Amino acid sequence: MEKILEVKNIEKYYGNRTNLTKAIDNISFDVEKKEFIGIMGASGSGKTTLLNCISTIDKVTSGHIIVGGEDITKLRGNKLNKFRREELGFIFQDFNLLDTLTCYENIALALTIQKVNPKDINKRVNEISTKLEIKDILKKYPYQISGGQKQRVSSARAIITNPKIILADEPTGALDSKSARQLLENFEFLNQYLEATILMVTHDAFTASYANRILFIKDGKIFNEIVKENDTRKEFFEKIIEVQTLLGGDLNDVL
Repeated sequence: MEKILEVKNIEKYYGNRTNLTKAIDNISFDVEKKEFIGIMGASGSGKTTLLNCISTIDKVTSGHIIVGGEDITKLRGNKLNKFRREELGFIFQDFNLLDTLTCYENIALALTIQKVNPKDINKRVNEISTKLEIKDILKKYPYQISGGQKQRVSSARAIITNPKIILADEPTGALDSKSARQLLENFEFLNQYLEATILMVTHDAFTASYANRILFIKDGKIFNEIVKENDTRKEFFEKIIEVQTLLGGDLNDVL
C-alpha cells in the first residue's frame, strides 16, 4: 500500500524555559492511502495539537511530517500555502461555507484559486455533486439548504481538489444525533467509494466507530491502537469503549 502520511518522532512544546509544556511527546505513525483513521484522547491529551501540526496550522518543535513523500515541516511561504491549498482537505465542525457564494461556487472555490480551466471545474463539480446527491441544490446558497445538505457541500468542497488527505477535527461536535450519523455516513462514502484518506479527531466513541483504525493519545503519546479489520461497527465500538476504560479517569469526560 502507498503511504500517504508519515509522522516521525514529532514533539511539540509550548511556553518558555521557566514554564514549558510538552503537548506532543515523540509520536510516530503512518497512514496508508484509503485509510480512515480516528484519533481519540481526553481533553488536553494532545490530539488536536497533533492534527494542527499535520495540517500545518502549528509547527512541530522537532521531528518530521511527510505527506505524499514531501517533508512538510520544511515548507515555508508560497510552497506551504500551495501545499495547504492542493494537498489537504478540511471538514469543519460548523461547515465554514460562504453564505455569499452558491453551493456550486463554494465547492468550486479551491479550483478557481488554482486557476483550473472553467470547463474542468464544471465537470469536476458536477461529478462530485452527482456522487454526493447534491446536484439539485448547486444554485442555492448555504442559508437556503438543510444541515445535512451543508455537510455534503462541505464534503464535496473538501475532496474536489483530490487532496492527499482529509482532516476533520471533532466534525460531529455541534451536531444532533441524526445529523452526526448523516455526516459519518458521508465520510464512509468518501472513504470507501471515492478512496479518500481521512484523519479524524474525536472524543466520541460512536463517531470513532466509523473509522478503520483508532490511535489513542494520552499525555502527548500514543497509548494504544486498535484496528477494525472484520469487526462490525458495533463490535468495534465496544472495543473502543474497552480501551477508554483502560485509560480510566483520563477519559471519563468522553464516555
